[in-house]
Amino acid sequence: MYEQEKIKPYNEGDKGQQVEAMFDNIAHAYDTLNHRLSWNIDKYWRRKAIGQLAPFHPRHILDVATGTGDFAILAAQMLHPTHLTGTDISTGMMKVGEEKVKAAGLSSVISFAREDCMRLSFADNTFDAVTAAFGIRNFPDLERGLKEMCRVLKKGGHLSVIELTTPVSFPMKQLFWLYSNTVLPLYGKLISKDSSAYSYLNKTIEAFPQGETMMNVLRNAGFEKVSFKRLTFGICTMYFAEK
Repeated sequence: MYEQEKIKPYNEGDKGQQVEAMFDNIAHAYDTLNHRLSWNIDKYWRRKAIGQLAPFHPRHILDVATGTGDFAILAAQMLHPTHLTGTDISTGMMKVGEEKVKAAGLSSVISFAREDCMRLSFADNTFDAVTAAFGIRNFPDLERGLKEMCRVLKKGGHLSVIELTTPVSFPMKQLFWLYSNTVLPLYGKLISKDSSAYSYLNKTIEAFPQGETMMNVLRNAGFEKVSFKRLTFGICTMYFAEK
C-alpha cells in the first residue's frame, strides 16, 4: 500500500466513497479553485500532456478521473478524436463537465460515464489512448487502478498522465511546502466550504510517489517505454507510457 492510499478526506467509511462525497461537495467551486490556486498554470500543464499524444492521432480516448472535463475538452479540441469518454466516480463533477461540453459544442464527441476506476466496465483493448489529470493520487489502490487503465488500452496505445507533485530542489521545495500548507487549504476552505477537502488534497500530493518511483509503479501495472518530465520546478509531473 502506498502512503497516499491511507489518507482519507473524512473520518469514516471506505476511501472511494469518501472521495466521491468530497468531490460532489466541492464540484461547484473546483474549477475556480484549480485555476486560481495554480495561477492558471494548470491549463499549460494539460496542454503539454495532451501534446504528448498528438503524434499518435488517437481516435478513441478514455479520460479517467475526468472531473469537470477540462482535460477531456482540451483533448477533443487539440486531438480531434472520433470519440472521447470521460469517467469519474463523482456525478457532481461530471454534471459541471456536461454543461461545459455543451457550451463548447462538443456533445457529439465527448460523453461522460460514472465509473469506478478500480473496476472499469470497458472491454480489454478498447481505447487508443488513456489519460488522467490530477486524479490518480485519489485512487484507493493505485496499482489496481493503473492496471485497469492498462487493460482497456489497446496494444501499442499510449497513457498520458499529469499529477501534482512536490518540488525536489531548494528553494522551490520549501516555498511550495509553505504555500501548500497555508494558502492552499485556507483558500480552499473559504471558497469550497469544505474544511477537509483541500487539506486532504495537499496531504496526498506530499505522499504520492513521483519521478523514478512512479515510473516503476507504471511498469508494474503493465506499461512500457515509461518516461516522466517535471514541469514548473516540479510542482507538476507529466508521465507518458505505452502498452
